[in-house]
Amino acid sequence: MSNLFGGKYNIVNGLNNEFKVCYNEERTFANTDWQVTNPLLKSLPIFMLQLSMVILFTRTFIIVLTPIRQPRFVSEILAGIVLGPSALGIIGWVSSNINPFEGALLLETMGNLGVTFYMFLVGLEMDLTPVRKMGKTACSVAIAGIVLPACGGAGLYYLVLQKEQENQRRPLEGGLFWAIALTVTSFPDLARMLSSLKLMYTDLGKTALTSAVLTDLSSWILLVAVVSAVNGRGKLYTVIPTMLFLVVSWFLMRPFILWAVKRIALRNESSMESRYNEKQVCYILSGVLLCGFFTEICGVHSMFGAFMFGLMIPSGELGTMIMDKIEEYVVGILLPPVFLITGLRTNFAHMAVEHTSHLVIIVILVASSVKVVSTLLVCLYLKCPIRDSLALGVLMNTKGVLAIIVLNEGRNVKGFDQQTFSWMVLSILIMTGLVGPIVSFTHKSTRYTKKYYRRNLERSKVEAELRVLACVHSSKNVSGLINLLHISNATRKYPITVFAVHLVELTGRASAMLIFHDKTRTTDVIGNEINPISRGKAEAEQIVSAFESFHNNNHAVYVRPLTAVSSYASMHEDVSNFALDKGVTVILLPFHKQANAHGGWTDENLQHKQVTDNLLANAPCSIGILVDRGLTPPYLPLGSQHDRKRKCRIAMLFLQGPDYREALAYAWRMAGTSGVMLTVVRFIPAKDVVEFAESDAGDGGGDDDDDDDEIFAAMFEKEKELLLDDDYINEFRFRTMHNQSISYIEKQVNSGDQIVSIIRSTYNDFDLYIVGRGHGMQSPLTVGLSDWSNCPELGLIGETLGAADFLPSGSVLVMQQSAPLPSAPKKIVSSARKKGLFKTSGQPSAVPFVNHRKADDYY
Repeated sequence: MSNLFGGKYNIVNGLNNEFKVCYNEERTFANTDWQVTNPLLKSLPIFMLQLSMVILFTRTFIIVLTPIRQPRFVSEILAGIVLGPSALGIIGWVSSNINPFEGALLLETMGNLGVTFYMFLVGLEMDLTPVRKMGKTACSVAIAGIVLPACGGAGLYYLVLQKEQENQRRPLEGGLFWAIALTVTSFPDLARMLSSLKLMYTDLGKTALTSAVLTDLSSWILLVAVVSAVNGRGKLYTVIPTMLFLVVSWFLMRPFILWAVKRIALRNESSMESRYNEKQVCYILSGVLLCGFFTEICGVHSMFGAFMFGLMIPSGELGTMIMDKIEEYVVGILLPPVFLITGLRTNFAHMAVEHTSHLVIIVILVASSVKVVSTLLVCLYLKCPIRDSLALGVLMNTKGVLAIIVLNEGRNVKGFDQQTFSWMVLSILIMTGLVGPIVSFTHKSTRYTKKYYRRNLERSKVEAELRVLACVHSSKNVSGLINLLHISNATRKYPITVFAVHLVELTGRASAMLIFHDKTRTTDVIGNEINPISRGKAEAEQIVSAFESFHNNNHAVYVRPLTAVSSYASMHEDVSNFALDKGVTVILLPFHKQANAHGGWTDENLQHKQVTDNLLANAPCSIGILVDRGLTPPYLPLGSQHDRKRKCRIAMLFLQGPDYREALAYAWRMAGTSGVMLTVVRFIPAKDVVEFAESDAGDGGGDDDDDDDEIFAAMFEKEKELLLDDDYINEFRFRTMHNQSISYIEKQVNSGDQIVSIIRSTYNDFDLYIVGRGHGMQSPLTVGLSDWSNCPELGLIGETLGAADFLPSGSVLVMQQSAPLPSAPKKIVSSARKKGLFKTSGQPSAVPFVNHRKADDYY
């Protein structure tokens, strides 16, 4: 033991990698017995400076690391490390003015207060319902994520213990803190990670969240027991007061709180704003401090009482109101001191002091990977896909504030010294930092979604079950979409599953969420009950009621109403991922404009157009955009003639390409509905138009082989599309030739203007027009129509039909297939040229099994 003098500090070196710091505090007294200088005047400015600096660095790291999918927790840890002895803390001015020893007391006090309220929010956000309904996979993952990492943490502790010098003795309880630190899966951070990756409502996300609930609950119970035993110096009876408090809280306080909350809600049920006010929120926040005080008396940290109190508050409007009011303050103001304390205790420069570098690497690698490996092995044993198993293992390795709390508690009982504490902090950074990039690569990469981009109606059987994702922005969109689903031919043998999604802009929350509705209650994706009135969603109840009424009137339709709360910029990702996870075939969207009383259009919301455009570019299935002008299903009686059923007349206008084949596929399905009359009109370019188009393509040649390949690639793609069009039309005609409700017509036309003229003069009295968007299609028949295109999401023909001055009545459904066909590779094109598959005489190649009939030739 030795004494060192560093300025105003007297540093006493001791054993076991610890030292004591003593300093003299100057106080000014007046001539009276009272102290003139307030002691807080020295500590408070230091604390305010520390808080400002850690918040500044946190925000900076968030801006820098968000593009590489790093959660906020990583930025907060890095901010504390930068201000600590690993980086800026080695500068004398920083250590003496920002991180002086005398500021540690207030910093830790505020950090403990922040941890207390944060754990209350964790308990408030956590719901134990999924634990009771946990599946085999989630339960197995949770158990493996508890047992194996705990054994790994304890094993690492004793491995380090054996490698240390004999005079460095540590308590055996330190191994328990190592075990708990590796066991923890941060439920709040995992939920935000899944939300940012748009995976929260997938099967993977729900399994991860359910497992995290059980893992966090088990880790919390273990931490309570260990802290009580350590504070009681190993005497087990010291745990009894804590256990008694938990029993009284759950079986006496919780029923009373539920009764009080329910009574307040019933008393203010008529209120449209909120059934709870500021007074109830203040009472609950006071209860947090009171429960924390009781657990401190019992010998454990106040955070345990706060967490228990949060679990007792019922989820719903009250919980949401509390979260909205204090979450940002707790996370943004009260919690940063915890990360600064962690950074001050971390020193990466001295990680290998008194330890070999091999031991350091082994501990960090094992600590970072033991939970991933255990989860991966269990998932593979259950025959889960390797991709999902790896992603689930990485997700279960998500750490958060609770892991930091465990490390600091272990540091307080000397289970960690500065070196091993730094090892674990680095391991936690590695664990959490890899979650976003790995899961993003396995479940968000183009390679993963590529094979799903072919889900569409064209390749589905007409009689197969149809899975539809119907998106509505407001109640104005409901009637048109429901009437469209009415004529989509739902039968008991071949039903339709409708996921009715109410798209709501994200406001007042940190992360997006998905809310499921049923007749008894409204829940989010992990089972937390939510009151729709609390979010001002009276309109949501109206939408849900409309779709439930639709289901009651047609038992061949299964409807699952839900609400997607997300920002407009990323709303398409929520819709696309949900469609991908549920195997949806077609997404139905309302047109972003609404008809006004004067026959024109009104821009309802340009942000709705943004969602539509993003879905058209990224959706994993087909898209249908409905321009509703009062579409009416055919089963309604016509006037007072109840013995007659109204006919619904549908016109399908076919040009060319995958979008038009998709439109024909949907029209084909509708034709099976009783009372629906379908007329398919195919527009074929006249001979002069074909010759002109081919000669124009031939004039674009050159001597360069690459240019020739591009020209022949375009010709190859066009020939392939023509073959697909003709094959699908032939199949349609053959299978419907005896159906009296279906008519097929071919029209030879020379231009887009002629198409418009024919529609206006001959086909202007239909209830519904179905066309393809024709995205990326180049046809001589549409030349001239693109000069005045203002709504590219409808396509050229769709926009013409949707114009208010073109058709005063008749709704329009514009279809786009999931994704364009890939371009022909150059080597395939070169091979095709050598085989003479492309003709250079200006005549189109022969199309097998096709016999184009004259105009107006019916069968």
